[in-house]
This record gives sequence, C-alpha cells and structure tokens, in this order.
Amino acid sequence: MWITCLQENLSRGLGVVGRAVATRATLPVTQNVLLTTDQSRLKLTATNLEIAISTWVGAQIDHEGSVTIPARLLTEFVNQLPDDKIEIDLVDSPKGVALECARFKANMNGTDAEEFPPIPTVEDGTTIVVPADVLKGAIERVAFAAATEDSRPVLTGIKVEITGNQLTLAAADGFRLGVETVELATGVEEEMGFIVPAKTMQEVQRLIGDRADDITITVTEPASQVLFKFGDIEIVSQLVQGAFPDYEKLIPATAGTTATVKLQDFLQATRAAAIFARDGSGIVRLIVSPGEDGAPGKVTVASSAEELGANEGDFEATIEGDEAKVAFDSRYLLDVLGVLGSGTVTLETTTPSSPGVIRATDRDGYTHVVMPMFVQW
Repeated sequence: MWITCLQENLSRGLGVVGRAVATRATLPVTQNVLLTTDQSRLKLTATNLEIAISTWVGAQIDHEGSVTIPARLLTEFVNQLPDDKIEIDLVDSPKGVALECARFKANMNGTDAEEFPPIPTVEDGTTIVVPADVLKGAIERVAFAAATEDSRPVLTGIKVEITGNQLTLAAADGFRLGVETVELATGVEEEMGFIVPAKTMQEVQRLIGDRADDITITVTEPASQVLFKFGDIEIVSQLVQGAFPDYEKLIPATAGTTATVKLQDFLQATRAAAIFARDGSGIVRLIVSPGEDGAPGKVTVASSAEELGANEGDFEATIEGDEAKVAFDSRYLLDVLGVLGSGTVTLETTTPSSPGVIRATDRDGYTHVVMPMFVQW
C-alpha cells in the first residue's frame, strides 16, 4: 500500500485544489491533480498555468511516490465514498492508482508526475503578514469592481500597494472603482506595488473561509509571482504585467452634496427600482433633497421601463449641500451596497455628470466610485 488517509480529509483537500484545475486545457495534464508524498503527508496540487493551489493532507505513508490523476474523476468518486479510511496504491502499468474504501474499489488511469508542469517556488522576495479576516473583507469589497473581459488585461487584476504599514487594494473596470486601505501590524521599508489577477484574489477569499490564522504574502523580485500561504494551503499566481490607472485621480476631491443614509434603506429602495430598471437599460435615478425648516432630507430612487411602468421609493437622509440628481446602473449600486454589511453609508455627488462616491461611515479606509449614466431629467 502506498498511502492511507481518511475520506473526509481527502475530499476536503480535493475541494481546495479543484478550482485551480484547468477546464479548457491546451495541456491535458493540467486537468489532473498531482498526488505526491511530502514530509510524511499527502500533497495535492492543481494548476491551470496561471494559478497553482497546493494543500497537504494527513496520511499514513508507506513509501515515497507521485502520480497525476484526472481531477474530476478522482474528486467525484472520493466524494461518494463512505466516511472511512481510503487505501491508495500506485499502479505502474498503466500508470495510475488503485483505491479501496470499505466495500468500494476503483482503478484510475493517470500520467507520470514528471509530465505535470513545475510549480514555481516563491522563496526569496518581500513578505508581509495580513490577518485573515482583514484580507478576506478587503477582497470582498474590492474584487467585484475588477473587469471580467480581457480587452484591457491590467483591469482584470487588483492593484496591491504597500506603503509603510498600510496595505491598499484597488480594482476598476472603467465604470467603477473600489479602494480599501487597511493597517498592517508590521510594514515594509520600501514602497511596493503589483497587480494580482482578481480571480486569484477571489480564490484566496474563498479558501480563507472562517480561518483565523494570518495570511503570509510573498512577492518575488522582480514582481512576477506572488505566494499566499495560510494553514496547510499555498496559492502561487502569476502577476499581471502593465501599468494600472492612477486611481487616486478618479476619486473626486470634493462633493457638492453629501447624503448620509441607512444602508438597508438604500439597498431596499435600489432593489425595488432595479426590478423596473431591468427593462430600462438598468438605469436608476437618484434625487437627493435637503429638508426644509429643520426637517430631515430624503433620497428618492426611481426607475421606469416604457412598456412596464415606473417605480419610486424614498427614505430619510441627513443632507449636506444642495439638491442633487444623478443616475446610475442599478447593478453597480447593488454590488457595492451588497458588500457593505449594515450601518450607514454616505453618497457624495456634485452634478448629474459627476461620479458618485459611496463610503461606509464605519470603515474609514473604503471608497467606491461609480460613474454616472447620462439621462434626460
């Protein structure tokens, strides 16, 4: 017997690395998962040549060895096995493995481990440590603003900047911008910046889950690869090369009108308006109206679709400045309001053609900019 491990542990490990398995592969072996012994544990690795995820599973190792097995086949079969010990043996001809668990047996054909792409090692470089919950939250509030199309590859990434003991994440797709700055326990001596694919960051966020351990981030010199390490998981990713836009210039320096509102009121009104906006180019109109004679102000959210009808909802707001009107794509508003949790937010605007700025009042380091839609008022 080669190795013995628990079904639960192997299933969990395959779930960790599975998202890095190539779906459409020019190199067929990237649709496999690499099983290898490493320091008395079973190491699982998958890569699509852009990102590689590795994790370690506790196992009883009889002897050293490695093999690659089709990831989908192995994962689906292991997930159907009972919660018991799995015994795995290497088979030389044809190359593969034989599995036994309770009353189940299977033979799976694979390929030699030497055919698997080498996984880059990130040992030398600049390293920072970020609390897991801090990094997870920052990614959640920023990553959705990254572009999903490759017309401008640099916008499919998240700009990471480290200055002293401050870490900043920024993402933009040409219509919106999300920026969050957090404090680090220990900083770096030299400023540094690099662009991580948004898909990589979202995988990091997914795998952090409810973990409490710190995340170690190491960037190679020169900046071409990044390593995220936490617990028994390592994620290595290629970095996006290119010049990220100077996002600070996209954030309006001043605001003519600022409305402070309850987040849930804003979200509820926008969701209602979005129902009609689906058939009206996705446009929702916001009218910010200051109160008179000491009365509270209000924000009105309205939308219409020619064939369906119209919708309007309003809620109380604390207004500083004059009346303002601006229109946004409802999807962009729902995206940002949906990740801010609860509490209150501020909406800053100046003219119907100026970007709107949304900030969470209990989160000093977060800023979200949304470009306006041009409509007839």
